[in-house]
Amino acid sequence: MQPFTPFTSRVVILPADDIDTDQIIPARFLKTIDKTGLGNNLFADWRYLPDGTPDPNFPLNQFERKSAQVLLAGNNFGCGSSREHAPWALTGYGIRAVISTSIADIFNNNALKNGLLPIVVDAHTYQRMLALFTASHEAELTIDLASQTISLPDGQGVSFTIDEFAKTCLLNGVDELGYLLNMDDRIAAYEAAVTG
Repeated sequence: MQPFTPFTSRVVILPADDIDTDQIIPARFLKTIDKTGLGNNLFADWRYLPDGTPDPNFPLNQFERKSAQVLLAGNNFGCGSSREHAPWALTGYGIRAVISTSIADIFNNNALKNGLLPIVVDAHTYQRMLALFTASHEAELTIDLASQTISLPDGQGVSFTIDEFAKTCLLNGVDELGYLLNMDDRIAAYEAAVTG
């Protein structure tokens, strides 16, 4: 994973509630343990027409949203079965953060371990963001994980919470194992001190 640095991006709006992991990445694409190419199958059943061509009405296919790195999703995003492929597909597409009023616990944990930032905001903030990004396809926000803030295009700032350990891992671009491996010298020194 890359260290999670501040970034500015347009926003893809997908306000449907209860978007589950099978909608994020349909089960037929789960035969792989390789992350490569999963971004092409993100929201495959919604994103493509029956003949396989992109549906021009689906938000990810709209030209103004194609480079967006932030998904503004409906309530209870990522519910359903546990599959790491869901955050893999989102990050494979280029999404770095998902904002919602509620994010399913298992998806939340999988996201944090795979370099995707899940952000929960209150209903009032969500509605304000929905209005801002619906009004302008070119509007951008800035996310700064270190300060745990979102800067909106209207000049307002929004704070968000995150588990401190998960934040440390994201900022350093490591998962839990990578975090432990970075402590190798300290672990060796401790073992040497204890075993004499």
